[in-house]
Amino acid sequence: MPGRLRAESLTLGYDGRDIISGLTLSVPDAKVTAVIGPNGCGKSTLLRGLGRLLPPRSGRVTLDGEPLAKLSTRHIATQLSVLPQTPSAPSGLTVADLVSRGRHPRQKWYQQFSGADQAVVAEALAATDLLDLADHPVEELSGGQRQRAWISMTLAQEAGILLLDEPTTYLDLAHQVEVLELVRGLNRRHGRTVVMVLHDISLAARYSDHMVAMKAGRIVAQGTPAEVVTPDLLQEVFGLAAQVVPEPTEGRPHVIPLGAGLRV
Repeated sequence: MPGRLRAESLTLGYDGRDIISGLTLSVPDAKVTAVIGPNGCGKSTLLRGLGRLLPPRSGRVTLDGEPLAKLSTRHIATQLSVLPQTPSAPSGLTVADLVSRGRHPRQKWYQQFSGADQAVVAEALAATDLLDLADHPVEELSGGQRQRAWISMTLAQEAGILLLDEPTTYLDLAHQVEVLELVRGLNRRHGRTVVMVLHDISLAARYSDHMVAMKAGRIVAQGTPAEVVTPDLLQEVFGLAAQVVPEPTEGRPHVIPLGAGLRV
């Protein structure tokens, strides 16, 4: 069954150069999808296209069968939430204020911030374990806390689909795991559909249900982590010789690099 969000023969690019050409993808509903691939392969470009931040040169992205190009920005913002690689907040903005901004797409110009809005914000803060930090400036948070604050804002949008572009960038390993545990928990508890671009293949395999491997603007493979993360694919996509072993907790694929350019 096709997912709510689909790319159909999609071509995207910048400054006269195509980055993605003729790509077709159906995002699985209520699942966590991780997009992996080498630098410059089009991962972030694909996410921008799926979120209507970059208009297609040809093809289309559809939501519930309707082209995004025909839907209002407000409607899209109630259905899709996009978190870029390095979001920034104005100096002095508190966590609660940031999360409250997630309610804007659901408010009319004449509507005041209501008790119902406040309840949604409080729920989003609780879901990301940020209630105790609600009055703290965003700029004073640790990297992991800051990412949780931005994810909390996307929750306040009450959008069913979250598009996360490298949500673990610049975080140490403990904070990477913290953020990915949160993302997977939101999917499991609230049924959110998640598409996230990740660099760490082992973490992507551990925290996703579906994986998409890209190279040079095209999809090389997609499926479960066990189907995608194989020594042959790592060699083809990354030029990486590696062993793939089951990790001890859930048996997910874990990558042990042997060397770039080598063959095993």
